[in-house]
Amino acid sequence: MSERSVRAKISRLRQAYAPHDHRPLGGYLVAMGTYTGVTGLLATLVKVTGRPVPVRPSTADIVLVSIATHKLSRVLTKDAVTSPLRAPFTQYDKPIGSGEVMEQVRDSGSGTRHAIGELLSCPFCLAVWIATGLTGGLVLAPRLTRLAATALTAVAASDFLQMGYAIAQQAAHRPARPVSASPG
Repeated sequence: MSERSVRAKISRLRQAYAPHDHRPLGGYLVAMGTYTGVTGLLATLVKVTGRPVPVRPSTADIVLVSIATHKLSRVLTKDAVTSPLRAPFTQYDKPIGSGEVMEQVRDSGSGTRHAIGELLSCPFCLAVWIATGLTGGLVLAPRLTRLAATALTAVAASDFLQMGYAIAQQAAHRPARPVSASPG
């Protein structure tokens, strides 16, 4: 099948799938293919290195990877400091607090570029990739992966403590509400 016929089929599929909205199905296919390739590469590395794959990951590793995935996905998709990584695919919209920014996907005309923009601006979308990488890391380089995941987990815990502190500080500076006498 030629590239031209593949593009024509994707175009017809996109029109049938979302006639009133631009959905970059071709770009999504590229992203899924890349994810499949990365996952296949991880599986191949595990097999070639002979690393044992755990029958069941420990609860501690699941919690550690979960929190680290959450934090790294927020850092990469929302952190103001990492915006240069997203800038080729997104456009700044507004600050959303706690050092995070909201960005919109650039309308570049390229389905692949659009799909990458969606991936890099969506913490839920990127979390799948990050969790896959960290899980592969637990098999291929467990000590280093646990160390990095521990640092990310500590930062996530610190974020929640900072937010809790800010809420407590605001509450402490609010004027007291007058107590009304209840009838009766």
